[in-house]
Amino acid sequence: MKKRLFLFLIAAASLTAGYAKTDKKPNVLDLKTSITDPAIVYPESFEADTQKLLESWFIKNYTASDNRYATEPDVEVSDEEMVKRLSSLPTVIEMPYNQIVRSYIDRYTKKSRAQIAAILGLSLYYMPIFEQALEEQGLPLELKYLPVIESGLNPNAVSRHGATGLWQFMLGTAKGLGLEVNSLVDERRDPYVASERAVSYLKDLYAAYGDWSLAIAAYNCGPGTVNKAIRRAGGEAKDHDYWSIYNYLPAETRGYVPMFIAANYVMEYYPKHNISPVLPVKPLVIDTLQIAERIHFNQISKVLDIPVDELRILNPQFRADVIPGTPDSPYTLILPSQQVHAYLLSENEIRNLDPDKYGKRSVVEPGEVPNDAMLAVEETEIWPEDTGEEDVAIAAAQGRKSVIVHKVAAGESLASIAEKYGVSPADIKKGNNLRRNAVRVGQQLRISTAMPGEATLADARNTNTAHAKTQTTSKKATTANNSSQKSATTKKAKASGPVTHKIRNGESLSTISKKYGVSVEAIKKANGMTNDKLRAGKSLTIPAKSSSAKKSSAKKSKRKSRKR
Repeated sequence: MKKRLFLFLIAAASLTAGYAKTDKKPNVLDLKTSITDPAIVYPESFEADTQKLLESWFIKNYTASDNRYATEPDVEVSDEEMVKRLSSLPTVIEMPYNQIVRSYIDRYTKKSRAQIAAILGLSLYYMPIFEQALEEQGLPLELKYLPVIESGLNPNAVSRHGATGLWQFMLGTAKGLGLEVNSLVDERRDPYVASERAVSYLKDLYAAYGDWSLAIAAYNCGPGTVNKAIRRAGGEAKDHDYWSIYNYLPAETRGYVPMFIAANYVMEYYPKHNISPVLPVKPLVIDTLQIAERIHFNQISKVLDIPVDELRILNPQFRADVIPGTPDSPYTLILPSQQVHAYLLSENEIRNLDPDKYGKRSVVEPGEVPNDAMLAVEETEIWPEDTGEEDVAIAAAQGRKSVIVHKVAAGESLASIAEKYGVSPADIKKGNNLRRNAVRVGQQLRISTAMPGEATLADARNTNTAHAKTQTTSKKATTANNSSQKSATTKKAKASGPVTHKIRNGESLSTISKKYGVSVEAIKKANGMTNDKLRAGKSLTIPAKSSSAKKSSAKKSKRKSRKR
């Protein structure tokens, strides 16, 4: 009986110990090596950005690689060897090994071998920039591999959320760090300036958390998300690191620190996995210039014979190929070192290459017409919605051309519009600087043509109406053309009666009176004017010529004929 009781107590004690062992909450040290995740989410940014990198101008023109990564398979490595290699890395930041880290290492060494080869080649250019920024701030040099997982070393990388550049700054974060972002300049893409601000930001995050794994996670998803995960995990913040809050982080952020560890591994041990970096076939030695004027990449390219794509690779911060320098705010231009001296010697030639095309006008006078656009025959611009028939008659009588502003209606094409006004499609394209034959609904086209008759003017007025009405208007235009004599007679009759004149810029009572053959006093009297001041856009009533004025005009003409 006693023996049975003793055996029962031993069994109970063993069972209790087993439950106690099962219920024990794993500590931080256990989680670093034992944590697993059956549903790992791989960030899409790495795959997308490095694929663009492989197709970039730099890789195709500056580098060459053997195909070792494609012809020789990856070498299988045991977990024990992985642990040994990670622990041998000369890093301040911990590089623990677990199933999640292993999955990212395998992704790099097995599925992304071509991308890693390209990144290794680009690292020859970018890593010294990152190391210098980290060294100046006294931060661990292994942080230089953060841009590998952020952007794949593509300075023009843009995430679906709008994060941009090598260090993938969101717009708000960039502005807060003092980076310039506008339509012409985006310093998030500048390797030097962005690296300096990214390192300062990482330094502040480490000061806040005192743990590099948490600081790196906060760099990816923001301090607010990390703080929320710490609160959900319970306990005090000082008792946590990245691994203890792993399951409380967003799915994509969970892979951020493991991916960082995997990047450190593969950038160090790539030869052991049969991966060779792309190597430069041209020496890429650079130098800088301060540009204190507005210069376009095309001006530099044409004078110095440098491909525009090369300028873009070296200066990705200039979004529109324009360096908007001023004496008060110059910008840094990076060039191959052998081209810097050539730039200084050719500075005037670069600046003066097509200044009208690449320059920016600071002052423009309304109605300014370029010299090469002056016409032998004076043009009158006719807007369908605000032009009176009398204006057309007067312009026609003075032998001027017209420029009709045509608003494109639904169903119209360049050919149909050209046919409507009796001009060629090429004339319309030239007059509106069109590169293609396509036009869009609502687009306004300037059409230079002979002074239209009444029916053609009606066409111009009806351009804002439905397209169906244009066919009827075209018929009217045809009828008007067939009876030009009748139309001319009608215009003369209308011109001889009272008309309404719309005052244009630069006109005076004297010029208007000469235009209509009516005295200044008659115009002032007809409009109740007490002075000679005119305002552009206002309308004047021009009275009909008096019979005495007509007789006087007739007598003058008879005298001239007698003298002859």
